[in-house]
Amino acid sequence: MTGAPKVVAVTGASSGIGEATARRLAADGHHVFLGARRTDRLEALTAQITASGGTAAFRRLDVTDAADVRAFAAAARDSYGRVDVVVNNAGVMPLSPLHELRIDEWDRMIDVNLRGVLHGIAAALPIMRTQGGGQFVNVASVGAYEVVPTSAVYSATKFAVRAVSEGLRQESSGDVRVTVVSPGVTESELAESLSDPRAREDMKAYRAVAIPAEAIADAIAFAVTRPAEVDVNEIVVRPAASAQ
Repeated sequence: MTGAPKVVAVTGASSGIGEATARRLAADGHHVFLGARRTDRLEALTAQITASGGTAAFRRLDVTDAADVRAFAAAARDSYGRVDVVVNNAGVMPLSPLHELRIDEWDRMIDVNLRGVLHGIAAALPIMRTQGGGQFVNVASVGAYEVVPTSAVYSATKFAVRAVSEGLRQESSGDVRVTVVSPGVTESELAESLSDPRAREDMKAYRAVAIPAEAIADAIAFAVTRPAEVDVNEIVVRPAASAQ
């Protein structure tokens, strides 16, 4: 670990990339504050981290609720005295062709993938500015760089995460660092949200080369531990065997 331990708040921490990130950063000596809707998983994860000598706490979190995200960030600050890093990781991916008009699924992706990131920024940015600095790590996707059939709305939310992140970086004048981490196909529960039969079948083949969530956690840990004068803005992590 480079420098002093940091306080890191992680959304979507109950599984996948969020869980792997919490474990990795806690093992590196950072203090992690975990948020997700499934508190049973958060409780178990927190217990495992602390049993291994790490420092962790949790709070139930719905990233689509701006007030809840503000309370989450405040609870992290109250627990550890500051918030150095927010990993905006919570996401959903119910892919489907646009002609199927799954508007509820479109709304869910916009609410979680985009509004969730905006809520995380709105909650923690005032804290970071008051304390003199901080960092956002916004988890996007290779879908932030390309669109394929069934991914139009999902990719739109991830393109937007990149745009928001770049705007925040330009506005921050060095006091707040901003990193976008874009995973390729990674072992996670995202595919479980697919209700479209075609998308489910396509995903089976796509996920045949999936890399472990720990690979993305490694990238996040790298960005978090750079010296204060270094801002790692974008990291794309793909399986070596993946064409996308």
